[in-house]
Amino acid sequence: VQLQASGGGLVQAGGSLRLSCAASGRTFSSYVMGWFRQAPGKEREFVAAISRSGGITSYADSVKGRFTISKDNAKNTMYLQMNSLKPEDTGVYYCAACAAGGTYHIRATEYNCWGQGTLVTVSS
Repeated sequence: VQLQASGGGLVQAGGSLRLSCAASGRTFSSYVMGWFRQAPGKEREFVAAISRSGGITSYADSVKGRFTISKDNAKNTMYLQMNSLKPEDTGVYYCAACAAGGTYHIRATEYNCWGQGTLVTVSS
């Protein structure tokens, strides 16, 4: 599967953004999906993950209650709704897909397909 992330931009602290991850192929519903981010000078970190059906989700503690991951299998698209953004949310956001087993995955090494990333900048 090929992934294309979009929706990043510059937003003030407290604002919102919605990221999208469009996937090619007809087997989108068979993939566990996730969002990761990488801030300048830091390692890539887990943000959120979602099961194949979209019914089960997992979030990093730092975004829990502010971000919502969702998946529309009919549109081959995954979303990340980000509310109450903070400057520490700044970074390049990557979407990822995994065709292996499991309900969802939180480690980057478990994903075998990655999008190109979209930059989110939150100003204070």
